[in-house]
Amino acid sequence: MQILITILVTFFAGMGAGLGTGFAGMSAAAVISPMLITFLGMDPYMAVGIALSSDVLASAISAYTYAKNKNIDIKNGLIMMGSVLVFTVVGSYASSLVPSATMGNFSVFMTFLLGIKFIVRPVMTTKEAMQGVSAKKRAIQSLVCGMLIGFICGFIGAGGGMMMLLILTSVLGYELKTAVGTSVFIMAFTAFTGAASHFAIGGMPDWTVWILCVVFTLIWARIAALFANKATPKTLNRVTGVILVVLGIAVMCFNLLA
Repeated sequence: MQILITILVTFFAGMGAGLGTGFAGMSAAAVISPMLITFLGMDPYMAVGIALSSDVLASAISAYTYAKNKNIDIKNGLIMMGSVLVFTVVGSYASSLVPSATMGNFSVFMTFLLGIKFIVRPVMTTKEAMQGVSAKKRAIQSLVCGMLIGFICGFIGAGGGMMMLLILTSVLGYELKTAVGTSVFIMAFTAFTGAASHFAIGGMPDWTVWILCVVFTLIWARIAALFANKATPKTLNRVTGVILVVLGIAVMCFNLLA
């Protein structure tokens, strides 16, 4: 009976995380962690480690799919990734110097609001409009925005995928597919770094739960990325918005149950 519950929980956790990753570049930790903690009674630190490791392959396969369809900006993605990684450490250190506050629901609430934004005010920027920005200006923007994202994520401890998508579309003016493709490209590396450090500090995970989460997240991320790259901008905005709103509400409910 316990194995059946484990399979069901990891299947739905992987489905939510995979759809969020493939459609919106959302971190799997936002969905998988609260479900493993709530329904399987897992240690929060280990749950985050499993979620981050599930994110690695899911983000990588999504990034591959977006790159195959020429919907990715690797050059500026690498610049942003470097500053995100450095300033996540800076933000984490700054966070340790101030009194702790309850910030756990920040990324969940942000997911919900971002979903509403995509439904009400869809991102209709074109690739032609993106190309109107000079390479030097784009590189500087990527560096500065990466510093901001990294610091906020390190300080709060969550929200990386959503922060990247919001800034790539709203601040840098990326077309939605390119924004998601670039976001999952960065997330593959940041998730690997986070997962490795979690397992190095907290020890090895429950292998059954880990394998199931990784496989289910990978499958659903692949399905979502394939659909996203074939969809029209209007359809993609609506589907992405609905998925983010549903996931935001679901995770808020899980947090209340925990």
